[in-house]
Amino acid sequence: MHPVARLVPEWSADLGARGERPFRALEVFRWIHRRGELDPSRMMSLPKSLRESLFDGATSIGSIEQVQRSSDDTRKAVVRLHDGALIETVLIPRTSGPGSAGKQPIDDEEDADVAAGDDDDGDPDGSEGHDKKAAIRVTQCISTQVGCAMGCVFCASGLAGLKRHLGPEEIVGQVLLGKALLDPGEEIRNVVYMGMGEPLHNYAATKRSLELLTHPEGLSISTRRVTVSTSGLVPEIIKLGEDFKGQIGLAVSLHAADDERRTRLMPINKKYPLAELMSALRRYPLPPRRRITIEYTLVNGENDSDADARRLIKLLGTLKVKVNLIPMNPVDGSPLSAPLMDRVFIFQEILAGAGLSCFVRRRRGDDVAAACGQLALAGAKHTNRAIKKLAVLKTEG
Repeated sequence: MHPVARLVPEWSADLGARGERPFRALEVFRWIHRRGELDPSRMMSLPKSLRESLFDGATSIGSIEQVQRSSDDTRKAVVRLHDGALIETVLIPRTSGPGSAGKQPIDDEEDADVAAGDDDDGDPDGSEGHDKKAAIRVTQCISTQVGCAMGCVFCASGLAGLKRHLGPEEIVGQVLLGKALLDPGEEIRNVVYMGMGEPLHNYAATKRSLELLTHPEGLSISTRRVTVSTSGLVPEIIKLGEDFKGQIGLAVSLHAADDERRTRLMPINKKYPLAELMSALRRYPLPPRRRITIEYTLVNGENDSDADARRLIKLLGTLKVKVNLIPMNPVDGSPLSAPLMDRVFIFQEILAGAGLSCFVRRRRGDDVAAACGQLALAGAKHTNRAIKKLAVLKTEG
């Protein structure tokens, strides 16, 4: 197993077999995950003999190939993995930009994407100290696959289909690498599994990476500040709730409130239609004050009418949710586009009028293709059949 993918008990078993004292396991884990150190020769608290023999295989978690900085200080990093594959991860600093005058708030990307936004002012036990509160909060958006198999028509990640899953070390590695891209005073406070790929399609690696990122002796990111986004893989949603007792934030890409339209936009709906998905969401064990985030990408002429808003209200019913409205970001090769903002706000007002907590996501990083739905496999050929089918329908229409 890759050194970065090991939890403390696994280090204990490994080092115990070598005759090392039990406390060395925690020591090694801290060096890797708390300090981000992968060179045993620099782990100076370890005995020289252990430093020389600690790793017996590959230790690469990838390297930063390129960094693009947006005008709003969002950073998109291209990471080259050990086999040459490329993925993207995005660092999004918290801002306090205003919404549109006379309209309801446009949510900050951080607040919109972190399902724990209800209680974002600090942990109830007061464990977050003064220095942490003073830091500039950064949300990191991480990838779980090279490409994606889901084929959603408004997302660039699936243009070339799925190339391979990431290992847990490659998922966690993005956060370790991302720390080197922080500006002075910044701190990664939230992690969202919303980059390339469907996290629950790579469930075993996603689960292990969650255990590593939230480990109190490592990066120690609060489970309240981690959100996993899914297109709606029902068995894995149930499994995630059971494995983490609902402590991991859940965001669901919904994008339509009827099966016919959702299947057209999101082919996964054919396998897991809305009735099954909503049943799984009702079973998700939400802690007090937590809500499921419903992500709804507004696509001009596809899912943005008043009738669509009313269908969404009926579908969500009494489910504890907040709705994150996302005007579609441009995707190369797609015939689809965002509605005008007046239409977006009308849609929002209908939902809010029914008592739903509803925000419009502020675009972050779209000038460097780092916004929602824009992370793409570099050099990928366009193979998204759903997009091509929609293009034909639009031409015929």
